[in-house]
Amino acid sequence: MSMFDLSDRVAVITGSTKGIGKATAARMAQAGAKVTVSSRNADACEAVAAEINAQWAANGGEAISIPAHAGRPEDRQHLVDTVMERWGKITDLVPNVGVNPYHGPMSGLPDSAFEKILDTNVRGTFALCQLVLPQMVERGEGGSVTLIASIAGLKGSHDLGAYAISKVAEHQLARNLAVENGPYGIRVNAIAPGLIKTDFAEALWTDPVRLEAVENTLPLRRLGDPDEVAGVVLFLASDAGAYVTGQVINVCGGSSIV
Repeated sequence: MSMFDLSDRVAVITGSTKGIGKATAARMAQAGAKVTVSSRNADACEAVAAEINAQWAANGGEAISIPAHAGRPEDRQHLVDTVMERWGKITDLVPNVGVNPYHGPMSGLPDSAFEKILDTNVRGTFALCQLVLPQMVERGEGGSVTLIASIAGLKGSHDLGAYAISKVAEHQLARNLAVENGPYGIRVNAIAPGLIKTDFAEALWTDPVRLEAVENTLPLRRLGDPDEVAGVVLFLASDAGAYVTGQVINVCGGSSIV
């Protein structure tokens, strides 16, 4: 499985103490990468890093904990600086943090909620890329960035309109950065998950009636698991995905086609 080997790779995954981010950190460590577990909760970061080290150190994987608020410039800088001091490089970046403080029609969207969504999901993601990409370019050995977007960015939405706007912006950000950084061997893609069993969709998958109704609309007739998104991140970071860049890959159980 050498095409999926991430030995000698250094990955930064934000929002990685639960859900898709945690699954991604674990899978990349399993493949031999050094991974940074980061979220606002320091205790959770320590716990997840310890769990990954206990499980995957034998594979060459290693995890460190760096608490950071992805929406704060000083925290983003501290995150990147600390990883560079520890390992001397960042080869793979997975900006996974996303927020949605408002659920409802855009006619009632408060300015404060819209600002928070754009500031975290778009500006924060872009700013982190801007901190990490220059050292990838300077090192001259390529690298990968995988944005965790959403299929919400593929269609109109009654209750997730602002969130959808931020996610389609991430789709375009992946394309723009892929064009800019492709000549340096750096690949940039976005993943658009559908309904995944995470805290974000907990109100849905813990309600049997709503869950059945939604699952009956999906070609695969089930919600996804965070690990199924993590597997695609692993593919995109590895040599198996070496000729894939500027793409938005839907991981949605087929919901985008029906």
